[in-house]
Amino acid sequence: MHCLPVKSTDDFARVRDALVRQRATYREQATPRSHFGADVYSSTDLPASQAIRPHNENSYTLTFPGLVVFGCVTAPEAGGATPVSDVRSVLQQIPAALLRKFREKGWALTRNYADHLGLAWTTAFATRDRNVVTRYCDENLISHEWCDDGHLKTVQRRSAVITHPRSGEEVWFNHAVFWSEWSLDPDVREVFREELGPGNLPFSTSFGDGAPISDSDIGVIDQAYRRATVRESWKPGDVMIVDNILAAHGREAFRGSRKIVVAMGDPVELADCHPTVPPQAGFGSPAGRSWFTRARRG
Repeated sequence: MHCLPVKSTDDFARVRDALVRQRATYREQATPRSHFGADVYSSTDLPASQAIRPHNENSYTLTFPGLVVFGCVTAPEAGGATPVSDVRSVLQQIPAALLRKFREKGWALTRNYADHLGLAWTTAFATRDRNVVTRYCDENLISHEWCDDGHLKTVQRRSAVITHPRSGEEVWFNHAVFWSEWSLDPDVREVFREELGPGNLPFSTSFGDGAPISDSDIGVIDQAYRRATVRESWKPGDVMIVDNILAAHGREAFRGSRKIVVAMGDPVELADCHPTVPPQAGFGSPAGRSWFTRARRG
């Protein structure tokens, strides 16, 4: 972490432009954020009392940022660190049998976009045009269903393990724990299940073939993240550069005002990262195999 004269979002944008070769956009939005212009965002607008689990930014997309840059405009009174987890270490700590299942099956993300829970599809995809969303999903290997009540349901299978395109190191790269129903507060989970029914939670994860990931498996992976995590308190002017493939990041709960801004750069194609399974729409799609074959030949 480096301290620089970053006192505003404009200052941060200039630092970002000096650090990255190409800006990367925020795709398939997952959490509420404020956009300050120039592709600079708030790190998240979730409540201060809510900690955010470690994750690699946009691990579920076919193109994701290679670098994530954070800057501190206002440091919180207490807490609020952005912990960073070495996902090479996470990979090494996952038991062999469990890791083998993820290597062979990948992981799948199911999302239900609704106005009253989580993000609406109009926010996540930054459009009010259903045709634009449908085209995006078709092009990015995401199965999608427009439900009778107007909400959108999507399912996408992705690799849980990839290889860094420059260093050649294998890493644990996914949102399997981040979006697992077992990561929810137990009371919140029960309310969701009772009110929404199976398969209708705002988000849930599984193995790539749709088989459930158990509470105990999620706990094992969560502990691996914890052992691989370091943290440092923010000070005004701090800038932190994270290799988004080698490291996951999160957020600790905090007290007081906190303004941490973020920008992404140097986009990376999944096809360049040797995924162990091809991306697929839903839990199985011939189109995914075609993509994988073309990517390997390329």
